[in-house]
Amino acid sequence: MKKRTALFNAIKGLIVGSSMLIPGVSGGTMALILGIYKDLIHAINNFFKDFKRSFFLLAQFCIGAGLGFLLFARLLDYAMQKFELPLMYFFIGAILGGIPLLIKQSGVKKGDLKGLAGCGTALLLGAAIVLSLGFIPENIFAFGGGFSIKSVLMQLLTGIIIAVALILPGISTSHMLLILGMYQTMLKALENPMGNLVFLGSLAVSTVIGVFLTTNLLEKAMNKFPQVTYFAIIGFVAGSVIDVFPGFPLGWEIPVCILTLGAGYAAINFMSKFSEQKE
Repeated sequence: MKKRTALFNAIKGLIVGSSMLIPGVSGGTMALILGIYKDLIHAINNFFKDFKRSFFLLAQFCIGAGLGFLLFARLLDYAMQKFELPLMYFFIGAILGGIPLLIKQSGVKKGDLKGLAGCGTALLLGAAIVLSLGFIPENIFAFGGGFSIKSVLMQLLTGIIIAVALILPGISTSHMLLILGMYQTMLKALENPMGNLVFLGSLAVSTVIGVFLTTNLLEKAMNKFPQVTYFAIIGFVAGSVIDVFPGFPLGWEIPVCILTLGAGYAAINFMSKFSEQKE
């Protein structure tokens, strides 16, 4: 059973890792609909308290995610160039396929009018936050670089925002870097990592701090206010679907996109139900 669980954790990591290569698709969203998101949050938040269990879960997931990056980078790049609409519709179907499980996990009941009203507000707020990010001009917070108090603070802020974007579903990390004016700076730094060790090191440290802070707050919210938190996350997910919508297909792409949309929905719905049964 442990070997089987480890294999499924790695497969889920592989799916999440490969999905992050698709522009606008959030890895957090895919982790959420695959049913491993809450486990990852708990593992990060309790890394030192339950080191063995947390380490192995994160290792299994990260190995799978790394393989997803390596194995599918060229394939997905080719598919995006040749079959962009059918592929995007597949991912939209996959995202939609996970929403029924998220609603079930929230614990909301049909007769609870007060709870439904709060959940509806949280859903709209979550969707609005994700959609509003698209209206923020790129490079609005750009700075000249160099070593200064401003640049150090910017690096710390960037690391924390990267962490938030990595943890929260529906938010694109690359998009947040563009808004901060740090995307090109980071790419250039990665070309010569040894020459930019201080820059990358401070960014890594602030990202790790941000990850632990974000997961801590998120797990507390999930435990204390599960209904509102889950519906806010569903709002993030719904907002990301609208944000990545590639437009309507034409001609031969119409039936193909309908099929890929259905295939994505069915695949994730099946995996979600399978994860539920396994638990």
